[in-house]
Amino acid sequence: MVESEALWREALYGPSGFFTRGEVPADHFRTAPLVGPELAEALLVLLDRVDFALGGPSRLDFVDVGAGGGELAEAVRSSASGSLAARLVVTAVDLGPARSVPGVRWRSTLPTSVCGLLVGHEWLDAVPCPLVTGPSSHPWAARWWPVGEGERAEIGEPRDVAWADAVSRVARGAALAVDYGHVRADRVAGRYAAGTFAAYRGGRRVEPVFDGTCDLTAHVALDACAEAAGGDWVLVSQRAALGALGLVGAVSPGEPDWLAAAGRASRIAELRAEGGLGSFGWLLHGVGVPVSSLLPPLPPWRP
Repeated sequence: MVESEALWREALYGPSGFFTRGEVPADHFRTAPLVGPELAEALLVLLDRVDFALGGPSRLDFVDVGAGGGELAEAVRSSASGSLAARLVVTAVDLGPARSVPGVRWRSTLPTSVCGLLVGHEWLDAVPCPLVTGPSSHPWAARWWPVGEGERAEIGEPRDVAWADAVSRVARGAALAVDYGHVRADRVAGRYAAGTFAAYRGGRRVEPVFDGTCDLTAHVALDACAEAAGGDWVLVSQRAALGALGLVGAVSPGEPDWLAAAGRASRIAELRAEGGLGSFGWLLHGVGVPVSSLLPPLPPWRP
C-alpha cells in the first residue's frame, strides 16, 4: 500500500517524473481553463466577492495551486480590471519547471499566507495516495471508503492532509478545490468498486505504469477533504456554482456579434455540462469570510 503511493509520487514528481520534466496537462487532456476564458471570468466574480467581504485590502491574492502550464493564472491576470486588477497579485504554484507568464509569480511551494482566493484546480487528483485491494483495515477506509473483498480503492488521506494545509495558508479569504471525485454514499454503495486510479497520455486513457511516461490520477474524495480542512464550507457542482456566478451562456439572436456570443455560449455549455465538466465538485471554504456571502444556497454535490 505504502509502496504504491511512493511509486506514484516518484513517477510524477521524481527526478525523471512526468511533471518534473515539464509535461503539462494541456498536452494530455482537456481541462476547464483550456476551454476558454470563461472559467477565469467566473473565478474573478468569486474573487470580487471575496474582495468585497474583506473590505478591499491593499493587496489581494489569487493563488493557483497545481498550475501546470499556467493557463488559469494567466487568464485571471489578463481578465482582471479596475481597482481589483491594481491590487491583485497572482501566484502560480507547481512542482514542475517555472513558466514565464506575464504578471504571474511562479513558485514551487505554497505561500505562507494568502489574503484573497486560493484555487486548487485539478490539483488534488494528482496528489499520490495509497492504492488498496480489499479487505482493508486502514482507518481512513473504514471512515470514508469501506472496501470489500477484491474491491479496489484509493486511500485519500494524503489529499486530506494536502487540502487542510492549503486552507490553513489562507489568513483571510477563501480556498476552492475544483476536481472530479466522489462522495461517501456512492463509495459505500459500491459505485467505485474497481477504484478510480487511471493514466492518460496524449489525450488517451492508457494502462497505468509507474515509469514517468503518463499522467497518473484518481478521483478525489472531496467530502473527506472538506471535513479534514474544517471551518465553514460548501460542496456543490461546477454547473451550479458557475450559474450562481453568472455564467449561464444565454444567447440573443439580436446581439450585434451573434457568432461570438454563440461561441461563448458553447464554451459555457461545455463547462456546465452534466456528466462532463459540469459534474466536477467545487469545495469552497471561507476563512474570515462566510461562504454564504460568496455563493447562494445551492444543492449539494452529487457526481
